[in-house]
Amino acid sequence: MLGLLCHVIVVNVENHMLPQLSLSRNFCGVVCGLCSELLERRAMRDVDRRVISPRRLSWEERIDMSRSKVLRNFWIPWVATIVLGCFSDVVAQVRYHVEDLGTLEDGFFGCTMAVNNHGLTETQYGLLEAGKLVKGRVAINFDGFTFPIPTLGGTNNWDNPFGGEVNDRGEAVGYSETDVLDPNGEDVCGFGTHLTCRAFLWRKGHVSALPTLGGNNAQASAINNRGQITGFAETAVSDSSCSASSPSKIHLPVIWEDGKARALRTVGGDPDGEANAINDQGQTVGSSGNCGGGLHAVLWGKNGTASQLLDYGTFALAFGINDRGQIVGLVGSPDSPGFSVALWQNSAITNLGTLGDFAAIGSGINNKGQVVGSTLDSSFNWVHAFIWQDGVMTALSTLFPEESNLFPTMANQINERGQIVGMATVLSGPHEGETHAFLATPVEEREGRSVADVTPGHPKSNLPANVRKQLLQRIGRGRFDQ
Repeated sequence: MLGLLCHVIVVNVENHMLPQLSLSRNFCGVVCGLCSELLERRAMRDVDRRVISPRRLSWEERIDMSRSKVLRNFWIPWVATIVLGCFSDVVAQVRYHVEDLGTLEDGFFGCTMAVNNHGLTETQYGLLEAGKLVKGRVAINFDGFTFPIPTLGGTNNWDNPFGGEVNDRGEAVGYSETDVLDPNGEDVCGFGTHLTCRAFLWRKGHVSALPTLGGNNAQASAINNRGQITGFAETAVSDSSCSASSPSKIHLPVIWEDGKARALRTVGGDPDGEANAINDQGQTVGSSGNCGGGLHAVLWGKNGTASQLLDYGTFALAFGINDRGQIVGLVGSPDSPGFSVALWQNSAITNLGTLGDFAAIGSGINNKGQVVGSTLDSSFNWVHAFIWQDGVMTALSTLFPEESNLFPTMANQINERGQIVGMATVLSGPHEGETHAFLATPVEEREGRSVADVTPGHPKSNLPANVRKQLLQRIGRGRFDQ
């Protein structure tokens, strides 16, 4: 019996029939080695039986046989347990338990922008009319409850594309309309109201405005566990890189700390920039560019020193950084109009690809180096949410179970527990076709059908016209906005 069980383990491990799960595979590999040794000893013993004539066993040999019998009685159930465990892994893999965070009100869409290491999420909920975003609210989700964050006096608040964050202390950032019209007619919040737009900090149930750099508007994108906040803020200086038909003030990347705004340097003589993410070491990433949008991906050190990240002579933007200094974002292709996911580490850039779609963006990275993001088609509709790990990019739709009824089209952040947030299209039922926010938690489940298996084609969540315009402006490529 023991030999049969060992043979089963050896054959399956040596022929790679066990899954690529490091703990199970390594453990089963150790057992495989032990079983191989036992099988070899058994073979030698069988040979000895054929060539040695029977004889009376000594007292010492009888003791050894008794010990072997006890050991065998222990090994059989133990190895059997391991075999069953190893074989259960053959049909189990990391999938996701998906929580539908829904929409704030009927007619709204939902998109979760951030998740902290306790599973607290920050979600933006918007209302579309004629394809345009006309209402928006940011809310905190936890344990089945949704708590809308108050505005700064206006009707709407919102998050930057791939921005908005909640730290492990439950503090959240974003931007909000005030009740004051912008004296220069700007519409920085993007809702068509032309109210001034201010960065906010939500802490302990209260929301407060963050200062600008002398201008009227600002937006916050991220907050780390030290309470440092990044984003951009206007100065009082007119931006000469803007057209006469769309005047604006200079937008500088900024860090808010202890209630004060500190401007960061741009690179390459660029007049404008924004800081999109900050790790717990105080390293910040973002972009530098002009009124048309971002051109260069930038890393700011703890002391504020600005360094341009590598690209391919095209353009690049950075959206996420982990505590190991690994950075993700996008980089323009030198031979096509699209762009790909970029990973910067060890002073080098790696193109992670697009999953076969027109373009792709890396927006979040955890300390394990797992990257999440989204792909787009040539019309800039969201197509696939993805996770990149161990050198492989995988569509989340292949990892969401059929019963989730959600086809993920956008992934924004991933925490240290591997939980992923974003937005997805509802596949069937009374909410079919709606865009809902989600929180996906990794679990080991027996392999079953995924939403990709049961979905003909790829349902797409179209960007609202003015949200799409914001994204294209940040990418800084007017040729896309045709």
